Amino acid sequence: MTNDGSETIRQTTLTCPSCGHAATETMPTDSCQWFYECAACHTVLRPREGDCCVYCSYATAPCPPVQEGKSCCR
Repeated sequence: MTNDGSETIRQTTLTCPSCGHAATETMPTDSCQWFYECAACHTVLRPREGDCCVYCSYATAPCPPVQEGKSCCR
């Protein structure tokens, strides 16, 4: 559950900033994902400065710990 009582979002769409390819992914609840290889252009994504994981940087929803108001994997 998130801070507002809604369910934590697990499915998100991650979009590659290099080629624009979008893929629906299931986010882990127990760890951060620091690297993600785009299936289309094979660019390896890393979190932007200040973000904890690739989902917080490039997806339609932040990672589950951030949604729940918890400290993430820093």
